[in-house]
Amino acid sequence: MSTRPTIRDVAAAAGVSVATVSKAVNSRYGVAPATVDHVMRIVRELGYESSLIASSMRSRRTGVIGVLVADFEPFSAEILKGVSAGLREHPFELLAYSGSGHAESEGWERRSLSRLSGTLIDGVILVTPTVVNITADVPIVAIDPHTGPADLPTVESDSFGGARAAVGFLTELGHTRIGFIAGRPDLRSSIAREAGYRSALADAGIAVDSSLIGVGRYAQDTAREAATALLSRPDRPTAIFAANDLSAIAIIEVANLLGLEVPRDLSVVGFDDIPEASQLTPALTTVRQQMQSLGAVAAGLLMSLMADEHPAAQHLRLPTKLIARGTTGPPPRSD
Repeated sequence: MSTRPTIRDVAAAAGVSVATVSKAVNSRYGVAPATVDHVMRIVRELGYESSLIASSMRSRRTGVIGVLVADFEPFSAEILKGVSAGLREHPFELLAYSGSGHAESEGWERRSLSRLSGTLIDGVILVTPTVVNITADVPIVAIDPHTGPADLPTVESDSFGGARAAVGFLTELGHTRIGFIAGRPDLRSSIAREAGYRSALADAGIAVDSSLIGVGRYAQDTAREAATALLSRPDRPTAIFAANDLSAIAIIEVANLLGLEVPRDLSVVGFDDIPEASQLTPALTTVRQQMQSLGAVAAGLLMSLMADEHPAAQHLRLPTKLIARGTTGPPPRSD
């Protein structure tokens, strides 16, 4: 069974002392440049890694940026791609950390940061946090922040404008009974998307029917329950706007189980434009938010904060765009 190479393995292969390897790896004085180059070549060949925690305790720097996500799902995966791209020109590595089964409990980020900050990471990006504010020993940027005023620097999408465009598109198609599956009520994005839904209905002169609003919490299982309740009604909606694409996909699955054809019997619009949206049959009409750009912009903002710079804006909002595809059409004709 293979074992991880040790500093003694590097010293033996390089023909130098353990002390010389330690100095070379940690950029300490007293080793000739040619010897450093030789040692580092052996380090790369053997795949040796010095103790990150021990190194950080000496230098107070780890060279690692942490990204904390509630779970690894399509939205967070696209965010991670963007953060990785945003760090490409910077000397930092990326550590992705998931709250996993604990992410539903409020404040899981605090517990995670207490383990990571100061010893494993130099800065952190929080994705859809469960708390308004959080403190740590390192700079923090929040993506898709918690509702309410926050002191944390934030990056988010124009959820209100995107939702307003989505529901406005449905009213232009002739729909008047439009349901809404909301997201997590503790996130600004979810509140803004419901506000956009209500605003578009008001623009079309349609009264809001609160019984057509369900809560999906951005989760497919919860969205299925809400969709089943809406679509089992005798006066079911002819269209549903979902606060994210995973919920929209769940709505389509429920519609199929109930014998409803999309878009003939039901139009569905999502929000995000995750890769799966264009792969559905029919492809999902959705609001595109620039998920990878959210990650890249957050990474850039974090780099500025870590350099003790003072960005002109610490609360950034990116535009959204309606992408019309195959899951929307005019309402079914009543016979």
